[in-house]
Formats: sequence, structure tokens, C-alpha cells
Amino acid sequence: MKKFAVVAAMATALLGSTASYAAELEVTHWWTSAGEAAAVAEFARVFEEETGNTWKDSALSGSGTGANPVIISRIIGGNPMGATQMNTGRDAEELIQAGLIRDLTPIADELGVKDFYVDESLLEPCTYDGKIYCFPVNIHSWDWLWLSTKAYEKIGQPVPKDWNEYVASWPALQEAGILPFGLATGWPFSGIPGVLMAGIGGSDLLISVNRDKDAEAVRSPEFRKVAEALDHLRSVISPDTLVPTFGDVGNQLLEGTAAGNIHGDWLQGDLQVAGGVPGVDYECLPALGLGTQLSGGGDSFYFPVLPEGTDPAVIEAQTELAKIVISPEAQLAFNLKKGSMPIRTDIDLSGANACMKKALGLLGNGLLPSGDFALSSDTQQQLQDLNTEFLDDDGITVDDYIERYASIIEQAD
Repeated sequence: MKKFAVVAAMATALLGSTASYAAELEVTHWWTSAGEAAAVAEFARVFEEETGNTWKDSALSGSGTGANPVIISRIIGGNPMGATQMNTGRDAEELIQAGLIRDLTPIADELGVKDFYVDESLLEPCTYDGKIYCFPVNIHSWDWLWLSTKAYEKIGQPVPKDWNEYVASWPALQEAGILPFGLATGWPFSGIPGVLMAGIGGSDLLISVNRDKDAEAVRSPEFRKVAEALDHLRSVISPDTLVPTFGDVGNQLLEGTAAGNIHGDWLQGDLQVAGGVPGVDYECLPALGLGTQLSGGGDSFYFPVLPEGTDPAVIEAQTELAKIVISPEAQLAFNLKKGSMPIRTDIDLSGANACMKKALGLLGNGLLPSGDFALSSDTQQQLQDLNTEFLDDDGITVDDYIERYASIIEQAD
């Protein structure tokens, strides 16, 4: 009896120990397309394999526009998730100021993150009063022109080498019944002006507008060229040709029913899942084939401060996940499927596809400040509303657009 009691006590202690060290960690994100889901599954796999903890996946629809309010309201309302993805930028600024986001500085110091981040400027939006509150997990850029090989085969023309050649091909595409530009409903159009600004207006213009908040730069001849290009683009986009998601646009490119699209490099994750091969089924032109720099942004992981009385195992799981999402193994697996560039300088990228290799070749030229990176959530939303109106209402002239854009930048903080 005594022997049985000892064994039972040992078993109970062992079970108690296991329970205290294994935890379920809820992770919210808006990676819901086919390519994105495949990528985030790699983070979950490495986390569970290396820690024995459970990744509780909470995917939110609507990209940042729809997901951010849900994420923020949960954290403010006292019902935080264990970890969350948000854009690398200013979206979590007020949460950090309110003390609702965990300080990751001790982890950053332990790992020596500044030694392996490919561009230390990526950490700037994560830094507040000298402390680090998030870890960027990739480098994304909106600055890509995607072109359909099949569409250009149909019209007997070579695939364009830059934006100007692409625009010149629109009449032939329209005559053949091919959409010059495929577009998804909602937020994807809002990323296009920044791409045109960098490619057509130039790096100095983008820096003046996004980083310096210089409204006079918006009223300049350089920005007018951007607005005129956007005006020309909307003339070949019809509301009845819009598709539900950017993944659907990817399918149009592979089928040759649409010839081109401007979208972030995460599109190639969906193209990859659909069986597309760069250089064969589609071409990818960084900076519209006109520039030598990409705007930098991407995704970061934030870890909310958890309520008093939270199981220490959950807090430890936060720490473990924070380390894993920037570890070499997870970085390689995630980014190869996401279509984004890793944040580390010490990983073997021989398996990268042709598009990622183009992007990596431009990294040495420095990253430009994207809107996500440099502008507040409120300013971004105002610009998104303006761009949506401009697309939907051709009664809004180029002059109207420029002045409204300048007014928003004048008021930006």
C-alpha cells in the first residue's frame, strides 16, 4: 500500500509538472489566403515541435483593415490573445503607450537581434522609449508589377520589361478581350499609389511624402505624374471585372485572362500554391522595372501583456514563440512559402525563387518607408478611403485627388 501511494504521488507530481509546462497559446493573424495559410502553418509546426505547446490558430478575415479593430478591441477590453500578427508600422503605437504590449527587450538582448536583422530600420516601429515591443518576421514590399506570360503569348508580344512598356500594351490587350489590369475588391487598390509614387515619382518623392509628411511634395510636378498614372490606370478598370480576393487575381494571371497587377510580394505565395512558376507562367518586376529600391514593411509579432493570474506556462510560451518566429529554421520555412524576404542575414536562401532573388538583390540599396511603415493607422485609413473614392468615381479629377491627398498629409502626425 505504501509503495503504491509513493508511485501514485510521483505520477501525480509528474502530471502536474507536465501540465504546468505545456500550454495552449492563442495566436491571431489575418493570413487567410492559400499562400498565407501555408506560410503561417510553418510557424505553428516549428512552435509545437520545439516546445510541446499548442498553437491555437485564430485567423481573422479582412486583412489589416478588418482584423486590426478586432485585435485592438480584445487587447484593450482585457481579453488579449497570447500573440498577434500586425503590420510592421504604427498600428500598435497606442497599445504600446498604454502598457498593453509586452516588452521584448530582454529577449532581443539575449538573442542579439540587432546583429542579424538584415536592416536595423525594421526595428524602428517596434521601438518605443528605447525598448523593443515587437519582432518583424519578414520584409514585404508592395512594389511589384506582376505580368501574365500567357496573356502576352495570346497577343503575340513579349512580356513587358517595365511599367512604360506595360502601359503601351493596354490597347492590344483590350482588343484581344484581355483585362489589362486584374484587381480584387476592397483594400488592394489602396497600395497602388505608393508603388507608382516610388517607381514613377522616385525615391525622394516617396520619402518626402511618407517619412517627412511634406504636403508640398504632394503638390509637386513629380506627384502629378503619379496621380495622372493612377488616373490612366483606373480608366482600364471596370467595376464588373473586380474579383473577390488577390488570390483570384493570381489565378487570372495564370490563366491569361488578366495581363497585369500591382500587388505586394505575398501574391507569389498564392501563385506558388496554384502551381505558377516565375519566369514561366508569370514575370515579376520589382519597383515597376523602373527603380532600384523597394519600400519596406511587412509583418511583426506582438505579445500582449496577459492578465494577472495567467498560468506562467502561457507566459513562457509567449517567450518561446517570440524566439521561434525569428529563428533560422522558422524564418526560412515561413518566408519561402510567404513570398517575403527573411529578416535574418544568416540563412541559406539557395531555395528562393526568381522573384525573391530579385528582391534580395535590391536590399543593399536600402529600404524606402512604405505607408504602413511610416503613417499612422488613421492617416492610412483616410488615404485608403480617398483611393477607393478615386477608383469608384471618375468625377474626382486629378487636381481634386492631389489636393485631398495633400490635405491628409498636412494633418498627418
